[in-house]
Amino acid sequence: MNVRLGLCQMKVTADKQANLRQAQAHIAQAAAQGAKLVLLPEMFNCPYDNACFPEYAEARGGETWQFLARMAQTYRLTLAGGSIPEREDGKIYNTCYLFSPQGQELARHRKVHLFDIDVPGGQHFRESDTLHAGDQITVAETEFGPIGLAICFDIRFSELFRVMGQRGARVILVPAAFNMTTGPAHWELSFRMRALDQQCFVAGCAPARDERASYVSYGNSIVCDPWGSIAGRLDEKENVLIVDLPLNTLEDYRAQIPILSARRTDLYDTVIQTNTF
Repeated sequence: MNVRLGLCQMKVTADKQANLRQAQAHIAQAAAQGAKLVLLPEMFNCPYDNACFPEYAEARGGETWQFLARMAQTYRLTLAGGSIPEREDGKIYNTCYLFSPQGQELARHRKVHLFDIDVPGGQHFRESDTLHAGDQITVAETEFGPIGLAICFDIRFSELFRVMGQRGARVILVPAAFNMTTGPAHWELSFRMRALDQQCFVAGCAPARDERASYVSYGNSIVCDPWGSIAGRLDEKENVLIVDLPLNTLEDYRAQIPILSARRTDLYDTVIQTNTF
């Protein structure tokens, strides 16, 4: 089975309604080009800023949730709704919803690893000042087979992707917003490595770059194949990236270099459980 994937690299502003309209325009463009699986960027409905997360946060089933369900149903595609600030029980999470072509929620992934960094002369950000971390590893059953979900900083943690691979993920979708410090250094490397690790397709969708924003996105939305090669990539500007994923080739990749079947899970699981590494 092949699937046509669309990544919607859109600019994000302080106007939530304008962001939703822009998202719809990008989704419509992807659908018009035949995409049946679509990914939006991290925090696509609000600025990536700790000060904004409480103001824009919505409960599950709220305005943006309903918008995403409607878009999936309207355009008859599987939609990974980037991420939004989600409010529940007095806490705010960085959350990605996955919807079926019937507009039904298939999965919800809350960012497991919060973005707390301090690079001298570079980027300083602490998501944990506002957000709470999720505690679930997310792989959803779809018409294309199992799809894994992660969000931005999650990609630096190979253990998370290892578990998704063990759970059969054929594609892993990652709404993300690397910045101008980490993006040039680690963006491409991270996505190629995770695809190579798990011998699956890994896609990262970022907001388009806005030099006037308080947090400047690197952009460069990307799709990597199981060989660790780049199957498609954008620059920093607004655009829709369309990539055909030949899912029927996964077993060929895995047969050539059988790392999934050769993993010493008996050894690794023992080491992890006993902390004897």
